[in-house]
Amino acid sequence: MAGGQRVAGSGWENRDAPPPATRHPPSARLPWWLRDLIYAAVFIAILIGASYGLDRIPIGGIAYYRRIIVLMGINIILAVSLNIINGHAGQFSLGHAGFMAIGAYFAAFLTVFYFAPYVNKFPEGTEQWLLQNGLLLVAVLLGGALAALAGYIVGLPSLRLRGDYLAIVTLGFGEIIRVFILNINKIGAARGLSGIPNWADFFWVYLFCGITILISWRLVRSSVGRAFLAIREDQIAAEAMGVDTTKYKVKAFIIGSFLAGVAGGLFAHYMMYLNPEMFRFLKSFEVVVMVVLGGLGSISGSVVAAIILTFLPEGLREVKDFLHTNKDPRMVIYSILLIVLMLTRPQGLLGRRELWQVLARRKDTIPTDERDQGDATDRP
Repeated sequence: MAGGQRVAGSGWENRDAPPPATRHPPSARLPWWLRDLIYAAVFIAILIGASYGLDRIPIGGIAYYRRIIVLMGINIILAVSLNIINGHAGQFSLGHAGFMAIGAYFAAFLTVFYFAPYVNKFPEGTEQWLLQNGLLLVAVLLGGALAALAGYIVGLPSLRLRGDYLAIVTLGFGEIIRVFILNINKIGAARGLSGIPNWADFFWVYLFCGITILISWRLVRSSVGRAFLAIREDQIAAEAMGVDTTKYKVKAFIIGSFLAGVAGGLFAHYMMYLNPEMFRFLKSFEVVVMVVLGGLGSISGSVVAAIILTFLPEGLREVKDFLHTNKDPRMVIYSILLIVLMLTRPQGLLGRRELWQVLARRKDTIPTDERDQGDATDRP
């Protein structure tokens, strides 16, 4: 059959015919930078609307609920950032509270002693508001940068270790940072650092929350993220394939510690007070539980677990009122729930999958023909 023409329905087709057109969403036709800019503008507009809307909800005690929502956002940043280290790179770090403390105290130090006095020189208005938010961004990013530097200093020698040994080293680092802060009078020592301006709010927390999720999402799908996953699956095999495991583990540590420092800076400017007791080992353990509960390697799992474990202790306050007791049973119930979950589903809520992979039904599993039903009486 000349010209590459084949009989229709025989499995042959016209070789000269152009391939069928593939439908793409309109956004796919735009340049990537313009598409991302549009998505960012929509996300920021939604955050601004939600921030103003929360202030105007006519519900008693809305300030309390708003505080819980903001703390959820900070915990999401912490959980997703630790998931980069523990979930994607396969390391076991217990020093996240130390990185959070570095970011919190350094950002608060810059604000209290340098930025806030400068901002207060300007009269209240648009100029002061713009300057305040700009300096908050600088303070938070510098706090994250110092935490990343600490992560590099600690990670370079210690990340040659693995497993329990690495956990012990990072745990010791977190305690060293806390004790170091206890002995610096300039930032309050054991008294704590007060007078921090309330510059962080719902908008800033969830803006950085979105940025953290985006960084983690893009990172996992990059060449660096593939190296992380190779190290997680089998470090010896990754080294045999030429992957510099120490280099990539340090990278994961630096990125995770930077984001933890950012969360600490936001925490400081929202709570307006810092105390070394806020950054004890239990804080690191709390973030590890969020990562393990959501599923090691699952970004959306870390988000869901952070929301649940932030709300659960507050929601269990009703149990105390119901029992009419002076003792607080929340932590007992909280611990029992975690034990039951780990016994029944040790891989976490989502395992290594994302939320949409769990909820969505695969289209290729839906029968489209009667013969696909698997009935033995089917005939061709």
